[in-house]
Amino acid sequence: MNTNEPVSQGDQTTAAEPAANPGSAGHSRRVFLFKLSLLLNGVVGAVLAVPVLGYLLGPALKKSSSENSWIDLGPVGNFPEGETRLVNFRNPTTTPWDGQTGDIPCWVRHISGNSFQVFAINCAHLGCPVRWFAQSRLFLCPCHGGAYYEDGSRASGPPERGLFMYEYRIVAGALMISAGKMPTLAARNCTRPPLIQIQASPGSTTIAELHPVEGPDPRNTPWPA
Repeated sequence: MNTNEPVSQGDQTTAAEPAANPGSAGHSRRVFLFKLSLLLNGVVGAVLAVPVLGYLLGPALKKSSSENSWIDLGPVGNFPEGETRLVNFRNPTTTPWDGQTGDIPCWVRHISGNSFQVFAINCAHLGCPVRWFAQSRLFLCPCHGGAYYEDGSRASGPPERGLFMYEYRIVAGALMISAGKMPTLAARNCTRPPLIQIQASPGSTTIAELHPVEGPDPRNTPWPA
């Protein structure tokens, strides 16, 4: 090719354009893939963190939201004076998928007027559900023979304390209990003599109350030599 020949305009434009740099394209691709991986890792981490945080913080949030939960047990007229009735309420700390396990029973005793006692159904010994016997005016535990008077105080058996009792209040003619807090003791000390034996006469559900006999405690009598 003769170097003295004039260069055409098209050839000058082609010569002026820089050659494509394959290394620069590869570098840009690596940067893009790196940023994309960081974004995907962040999304996956956020998805995994949500249930973990919910598991760790859920109890605290649920406790704070349910501590002041007052549950409506129904109109006062549903509880005749002098009677004790079984009522179910929904535990405020449960979730929709807890189903029937979120229903909690309690015993409601209407003393008179706006005076009530609402007992937890669980025995203070090992938590078995106690039953109310209206004829004997006693709560009885079927598991280990624990007995409580109608006011929830201990009467006999393994329990060392009375039944647990919910706080209550009357709002617009309805009986409400504080279900977000642990129930308190009905009575720390029994003011009446304890039962030493529970007997049922044949054909009757009446439970007799027997008082301790006078004399030395047979448990303190030494064994014969």
